[in-house]
Amino acid sequence: MAANNVTQAVYEQVLKRNPGESEFHQAVKEVLDCLGPALEKHPEYVEARILDRLVEPERQIIFRVPWQDDKGTFQVNRGMRVEFNSALGPYKGGIRFHPSVYLGIVKFLGFEQILKNSLTGLMMGGGKGGSDFDPKGKSDAEVMRFCQSFMTELCRHIGPDTDVPAGDIGVGGREIGFMFGQYKRIRNEFTGVLTGKGLDWGGSLVRTEATGYGLVYIMDEVLKDMGQSFDGKTVTVSGSGNVAIYAIEKVHQLGGKVVTASDSNGLVYDPDGIKLDTVKQLKEVERKRIKEYVTIHKNAKYTEGCTDVWGVKCDVALPCATQNELDEEAARKLVKNGCVAVGEGANMPCTPEAVEVFHENNILFMPGKAANAGGVAVSGLEMAQNSQRIGWTFEKTDSELKNIMVTIYNSTRQAAEEYGCKGNFVAGANIAGFTKVANAMLAQGLV
Repeated sequence: MAANNVTQAVYEQVLKRNPGESEFHQAVKEVLDCLGPALEKHPEYVEARILDRLVEPERQIIFRVPWQDDKGTFQVNRGMRVEFNSALGPYKGGIRFHPSVYLGIVKFLGFEQILKNSLTGLMMGGGKGGSDFDPKGKSDAEVMRFCQSFMTELCRHIGPDTDVPAGDIGVGGREIGFMFGQYKRIRNEFTGVLTGKGLDWGGSLVRTEATGYGLVYIMDEVLKDMGQSFDGKTVTVSGSGNVAIYAIEKVHQLGGKVVTASDSNGLVYDPDGIKLDTVKQLKEVERKRIKEYVTIHKNAKYTEGCTDVWGVKCDVALPCATQNELDEEAARKLVKNGCVAVGEGANMPCTPEAVEVFHENNILFMPGKAANAGGVAVSGLEMAQNSQRIGWTFEKTDSELKNIMVTIYNSTRQAAEEYGCKGNFVAGANIAGFTKVANAMLAQGLV
């Protein structure tokens, strides 16, 4: 059967088995659309039906999470964990607490995690979890009670050699601490079962900075291949959370100037360059909205709504907020304004139509499964440190992170060239990640 017929049949089966899960459908289609050359070169993948097995999670766990708020009222949320693929190692992927969480989003993120983790070169499979619980506006005590209830169920499904969750949207150091404490309490084990832990009890230096730093490290390699660098470049960044903050920090360290930051309410444009200390104070300490920035820096301008960020003239764009935030119209604005490269700091922030515009106009585009792999890479390094009961220095961990991101770039570029799509990093990343997983699945038999 021709490769295109194989991928189409797999996609139709995904639609049939997973109705209404649009994010999962989009992620699967993006990967399948790239794999034709790999299937033509490796007919053994088709014969063993690797794709059919890849798109079906090994395990999907859905459970009730009852908890009590500060008024004594009983609340009920839904928790879930999708353990997608363990061909390369224990399931690895974050836990997201947000009202938008449902099975389709968790499956989309878990599926992406398979290939992202593969690209890092570390021994990690792919998984993801979460709940429709919203930690915003909740007291520490309420968050603790929810996390303890969530982990009471989840603990029976995870472990340092089985499934190692991390944080994601809505799950930071506070939530990881509460969940780790409950796991330890129930299982009577102090193990590296969660990553993103506090530095005093098993966490890794650079984990906070990892996704933002890694994004800039890989985009720096993209620019180097063009004979350029971040030095003197104007950069637009969306978001003002963890990824955005540390992407801004690393761009500044490399001589670039970031002129935007945003949140779900609006956009700040500072022609003098975003003042990172202010953003950190507002978002990490005071937990305020980004609009407060302009009360401190008078040359900056605040605009309600955050889509205008892509209308700001720039050389490099780094979408770091959320999925599908950068659409076809925004992509055309970037082209018009002379943007030369785009790197995804968030998971799937660019729509398929936007990516098509980038390719048509020779804008170098690095997809999230490669560009934002820095977070899970340092999570993998935290697992290694936990196994050895040691902690590395910031410099050593940062050096390892940079090496991993350079390796991801090289394998992505080389796969694109080898399979006849030079310069198409979407295809390169998908093929490079997929072939490694596929070969492991073949070697391990019918699993």
